[in-house]
Amino acid sequence: MMYDVIVIGGGPSGIMASIAAAEHGARTMLIEKGNKLGKKLAISGGGRCNVTNRLPQDEVIRHIPGNGKFLYSAFSIFNNYDIINFFENMGVKLKEEDHGRMFPASNSAKTVVNALINKLHDLHVEIRMNTTVNAIDYSDKDHTIILSDHEKITTKSVVIAAGGKAVPHTGSTGDGYAWAKKAGHTITKLYPTEVALTSNEEFIKDKRLQGLSLRDVSLTVLNKKQKPIISHQMDMLFTHFGISGPAVLRCSQFVVKELMKGQAEVPMVLDVLPDENEQQLVKKVWENIKQNPKRSIKNNLKGAVPERFLTFILKRNKVREEEKGANIAKETIRSIVHDLKYFSFNVHGSLPLEKAFVTGGGVSIKEIVPNTMQSKKMHGLYFCGEILDIHGYTGGYNITSALVTGRLAGINAATETALDV
Repeated sequence: MMYDVIVIGGGPSGIMASIAAAEHGARTMLIEKGNKLGKKLAISGGGRCNVTNRLPQDEVIRHIPGNGKFLYSAFSIFNNYDIINFFENMGVKLKEEDHGRMFPASNSAKTVVNALINKLHDLHVEIRMNTTVNAIDYSDKDHTIILSDHEKITTKSVVIAAGGKAVPHTGSTGDGYAWAKKAGHTITKLYPTEVALTSNEEFIKDKRLQGLSLRDVSLTVLNKKQKPIISHQMDMLFTHFGISGPAVLRCSQFVVKELMKGQAEVPMVLDVLPDENEQQLVKKVWENIKQNPKRSIKNNLKGAVPERFLTFILKRNKVREEEKGANIAKETIRSIVHDLKYFSFNVHGSLPLEKAFVTGGGVSIKEIVPNTMQSKKMHGLYFCGEILDIHGYTGGYNITSALVTGRLAGINAATETALDV
């Protein structure tokens, strides 16, 4: 039997591509090598599934620092607001949380995944689970999908939605890159993004701050000339190997890119009190000490920052915790406050790609038609989702990119097929 469209990969972009192709009249097959569809959707947003983001389009694209501008054409056809309508029309009620993040009102990713699977069934998409694709044979007229059991399936169009290499237990093991290369595509260098960072600093090695969580701090990545590249104000966490948490994940791709340029270490600056002015803070602490000269320095600063971090900073400045405020020179106070505002340290690497949330790099977007997701190298070939060299921050941005590119790939794979008839 000849199919109009075969989609490889049952993640968010592949499911969306299959739905779009079937809605446009294509005889569609979805091939997934795992035993479940939508595995990444099921674990996203802590199992609640952050389906998209309600921020204005320009803001959403700004939160996709890895080639997000490529999506402007796609967004003019199907965007984040269309995703919201798409789910609500399927009966999935959504609710908005902080920073525009959209979740199912049920607070369960299952609601989203089940609605998508029901939609595939309603549209009579043929679903092949536990099915591994070994190769794709491209030809002038149609293409042949060769499965691991040597079965061959012919199709007019192929949509490759096989994901990247991050979170491999969901099935993203980089299978699609070889098929893209065979069609003549360039795969840009792959690297981890949205990933925890490692550091060889003494205070990390001796685990002094391990497990310490800091709320709403500002974290900045510097280049080798000590100039800021990016800052993010969010929460962060010290770990046994380095640093993690939302602010770190957002900064990570900029660190990884610096390391890829051959730097041995990348400087970072932590501001634990981003909403306070340094000079005013010195003044405030100094006045506090003058009013309570017999109170220990630790008690004078208590409550401003977590106790463990304060202890660490005092030690760094060779000040005993129980030292009375009156005995401490103004210079030392300045130095302590400066450390709270500009605590500098180096990171030396990141956890591997397999431990990252998102893959950086992939099929070069220069070789993809931006408003159809069609290959510029091969007829009847489309790409969508994380296999493309597009990556965003966590917060619904990667799923938005996956659903938008999936929608376009599916529609155009079906439309091209119809033109061939």
